Amino acid sequence: MKSDITVADLSARTMHVIGKEIDVIQSQLARNHVALYLGSGRFAGEHEIAVDGIDGELMTIGAEKVVVAVGTRPARPSTVEFDGETIVDSDQILSLDRVPRSMVLVGAGVIGIEYASMFAALGTKVTVVEQRPRLLDFCDREIVESLQYQLRDRGVTFRFGEVVKTVERHPAGTLTILESGKKIPADTVLYSAGRQGVTDKLDIEAAGLVADKRGRLEVNENFQTSVPHIYAVGDVIGFPALAATSMEQGRRAAYHAFGEPAGATDMRNQPIGIYSIPEISYVGKTEEELTAENQPFEVGVSRYRELARGAIMGDSYGMLKLLIHAETRELLGVHVFGSNAAELVHIGQTVMGLGGTVDYLVEAVFNYPTLAEGYKVAALDAVNKMRAIARVTGSGEYHELGTE
Repeated sequence: MKSDITVADLSARTMHVIGKEIDVIQSQLARNHVALYLGSGRFAGEHEIAVDGIDGELMTIGAEKVVVAVGTRPARPSTVEFDGETIVDSDQILSLDRVPRSMVLVGAGVIGIEYASMFAALGTKVTVVEQRPRLLDFCDREIVESLQYQLRDRGVTFRFGEVVKTVERHPAGTLTILESGKKIPADTVLYSAGRQGVTDKLDIEAAGLVADKRGRLEVNENFQTSVPHIYAVGDVIGFPALAATSMEQGRRAAYHAFGEPAGATDMRNQPIGIYSIPEISYVGKTEEELTAENQPFEVGVSRYRELARGAIMGDSYGMLKLLIHAETRELLGVHVFGSNAAELVHIGQTVMGLGGTVDYLVEAVFNYPTLAEGYKVAALDAVNKMRAIARVTGSGEYHELGTE
């Protein structure tokens, strides 16, 4: 174990993992007899793709069906002079040869928060500038507040409701000037203010397609674009722009293209994972969404500090929250914050996908000591609240444990 971790170390490990993933994918393509053409592709018509091969050869490939999965690149404001050293985007950041002592991070989205927590853990003094009033506004508010508290405890400063006016480069570092007049000095400025779909070089007009101002393509529930035989999946269609959801979108698009049933699983019940430090992961609805929909629900919470495994790991801040329908007892949402959050969420996802109720989690036996026990603790918390309401109202509309 090295005592001093550099960005070069992190980048080397990243490229090693990416290389392994590429090897696996290429092996799978070969095993399934998929022809692979290396080069830059663009539309030459609705059913034709022109490929500029890496060997200089120009090829034209005809296809009955086409899937666009070109991904995105960092959005770059035209007013900012990126140099790849002191002012960088979220792709260039991994090319730094040192860990900066201080950093201004513009944008508090998923990528921004992941990098903010990573560099804070490496000892960088991080200031996050976000024009919105809160970070990760699609996540559960309580979970986000817990993350924000932990990041502040690690020295991260937040400037919400602020817009960057300009960034100056000086011999001693950078100076970020906000429209409010605030000035923030730092070694490095990282822009993480959204992504841009890589459709500008695809000649999509030749296929009758139109992208939005961020280069993204609009699709229907089957991932068909406005040209029915052309599909689009992954980051190029927008949120959630995650590897796991993108792969499932690709599978569904392929099934639909070949007339195969893709399955009845609700795409809205796919987990979202945010690899901040600590992690956040959730599936289903948030409290805010359920309240806006006037759905009656109860909340069950377990804290890692209440679990033996949490104490063993030294995680005293983690939590797991269940949102339960107050009448049907169905699981409506699962929100996890802390160690292994992105792993734990799948238990709740499975229960939700099968239409399970809180009673299953109450009755289930989980290994001890594990963080998974948190599901049982949170389920009991929710059931106790529901039983208390039923006792007060005298309605009798509550279930004895283990009954329907």
